[in-house]
Amino acid sequence: MIKQRTLKTSINCSGVALHSGDKVTMTLLPADAGSGITFKRTDIAGGGAEIKATWDNVVETTMCTTLGNDDGVTIATVEHLMAALAGSGVDNVIVEVNGPEVPVMDGSAAPFVFLVECAGIVEQDAPRRYIRVLKAVSVDDGDKTATLLPNEAGNGLSMDFEINFDNAAVAQQSISVGAADTTFKKELSRARTFGFLHEVEALRAAGLAKGGSLDNAVVVSGDKILNEDGLRYDDEFVRHKVLDAVGDLYLAGGGLLGHFTGVCTGHAANNTLLRTLFADDSAWCYEELSAADVADVDEVTGWRPADSIAQTA
Repeated sequence: MIKQRTLKTSINCSGVALHSGDKVTMTLLPADAGSGITFKRTDIAGGGAEIKATWDNVVETTMCTTLGNDDGVTIATVEHLMAALAGSGVDNVIVEVNGPEVPVMDGSAAPFVFLVECAGIVEQDAPRRYIRVLKAVSVDDGDKTATLLPNEAGNGLSMDFEINFDNAAVAQQSISVGAADTTFKKELSRARTFGFLHEVEALRAAGLAKGGSLDNAVVVSGDKILNEDGLRYDDEFVRHKVLDAVGDLYLAGGGLLGHFTGVCTGHAANNTLLRTLFADDSAWCYEELSAADVADVDEVTGWRPADSIAQTA
């Protein structure tokens, strides 16, 4: 059977929190098989400092995904790290953070993928548990929709995403991804979070984006990109939305076997979609896979490899 994986050794980093603007330190540590991903606030004493990274612990989705526990302890902006762990095929890890928010680093998942690679990955003596989508579930909010479907193409996760902004620099972009481990790293992990200059004052007045800068976000002003080096991908905006969805969906508690479609959606819809899926016992099941079962997918991540990344802008 395909085995669970954790880190070979611990590793840490420091950076600015996107919304609070505080400097925070984060350490990734190996964890036991079957324990999943656990955040631990080292600035808080006692057992209440731990928060399991699961869909039902999501307590806020404004501008980021925030997890919380029954003691009222929270950890925000987890989605980029969760995406990196998903794309790297890490099942079990303890994430220690000395504040209420994960450091934003450069606004993408790439620094976290680098941390995982530096720490190394080891297999554990337990089978990896996947979550197979058995029937379609969907959430709809006007022109915003998110859907999970059975994957007719094989034992993996594939994704379609479309965005449409009333802005010439972003405009309408769409992408279809059948992501294996290397595809996530090369084609998605470097896509940065983005924002619009005219929204900055309102966000900061609301206590958000205080740590945001051109070092950790793509900033758009009118039809111009303010970052001196420009974009990392021609369609970096939609790729980052896929990256966010990858991280949010990994809160399912395992690799999803299905097809995700998002149209102009964000963190709120991603979490509502998981809540809708797990509310219907006939819509999903747990499954363990062997290497033979996943001949058509990357056996680490469970994502279906694509011959290419197809996109339109």
